[in-house]
Amino acid sequence: MAENAAMEMNQIRYFLAVCEHRNFTHAASASNVSQPSLTTAIKKLEDELGGELFIRDRAGCRLTALGKLMQPRLQKVHDETRQAKAEAVRHMRLERVPISVGVGETIGHNRISAAMERIRARLPQVEIELIVASSSELLAGLRDGEFDVVVTAEKVSEDLYRIDRLYEEDYKVAVSKSHPLSALNTISLSTLAEADLLDRPNCEMRDALHGTCADQGHELYAAYRSNRVEWLVELARQGSGAVILPTTAIPADRGLVSIPIDGLEISRTVSALRYRHQTTRPETNDLIREITRAQA
Repeated sequence: MAENAAMEMNQIRYFLAVCEHRNFTHAASASNVSQPSLTTAIKKLEDELGGELFIRDRAGCRLTALGKLMQPRLQKVHDETRQAKAEAVRHMRLERVPISVGVGETIGHNRISAAMERIRARLPQVEIELIVASSSELLAGLRDGEFDVVVTAEKVSEDLYRIDRLYEEDYKVAVSKSHPLSALNTISLSTLAEADLLDRPNCEMRDALHGTCADQGHELYAAYRSNRVEWLVELARQGSGAVILPTTAIPADRGLVSIPIDGLEISRTVSALRYRHQTTRPETNDLIREITRAQA
């Protein structure tokens, strides 16, 4: 029964996403789900309601008469369910409700922790809960009311999320102080292609990095792969290879050296995301302002 209920809520959520984007591909991307999964869910919803909800055309899709009838009703079901879940989560946290902050796995610690300390210095009664997770987990939690704000470099739809751009940062190579590359002031792509790299398959800039190297006739070789940044950093610290990371994700460590990459014009924007259908608490606004301040 619980699995059926979860499935039905996904059907409603995907239906509303298609209503918003008027395109199955864009709706799937905004919902962080594959297009076949979204299409299957919509088809099941149509079977349950007894008719087609969308008419597809070259421009995307539009609502049928049944779809127009169902949209406000399903939107109300979705909003009430989300609100009930959020209230239940807050009730279980008892009297003091912490600011729940979701943080991407490669977001640097220093900037955010410094902002949190300034908030606590001004508002000592504020409690903060910080959860590090993958982008898909963070965005799903944000939509479900589990997070007040998410700090990530993930690109998302402005229709669904309020986006506050916090800072931009470049990518650098981190190696052990004993590594041969540590003596260089900058590292060329050709030198990088000859090194043993520590690769993160789920890196948000991986395709752009490998594409840039390929355009210049270089192919990067990964001696180790891991989906966890802390493991790659530890391997770099041990001298096992070089890891390419966003600047703030490289720890200030006496055993590590970070080196700019010559000829690589790749950067990322780190943003604070809030779900547009969720009311923002004043403390959350304060925290976002403090994180933005930290770039000075």
